[in-house]
Amino acid sequence: QVQLVESGGGLVQAGGSLRLSCAASGGTFRAYTMAWFRQAAGKEREFVSAIRGVGGITYYADSVKGRFTISRDNAKNTMYLQMNSLKPEDTAVYYCAARPPPFSTTYNYPKSYNYWGQGTQVTVSS
Repeated sequence: QVQLVESGGGLVQAGGSLRLSCAASGGTFRAYTMAWFRQAAGKEREFVSAIRGVGGITYYADSVKGRFTISRDNAKNTMYLQMNSLKPEDTAVYYCAARPPPFSTTYNYPKSYNYWGQGTQVTVSS
């Protein structure tokens, strides 16, 4: 059983930065596709970014491309999301998710992931 724990959320002004972390335990982290999703109040959960276990190929939603950077440290079983130039519309609960191999071309769908963290709140004030 894989356990995921997010941290790093908080309140920040528009234009500011935050770095989210997702610590994993209980699985073969380096082999998993890892992803970040977010869910704003009253809205559906949406894809933010993903990173493959093999090769570290990254994927981004258009809304965050150029502002957010996903990365992973397999030695520490940890994934990160560096968020720069934050906007009020980035306000949401951010969740990390994990998918065991094989990689799925539906990496941007929540149903493609087997494991989820509890979420961390990010609030961007205008």
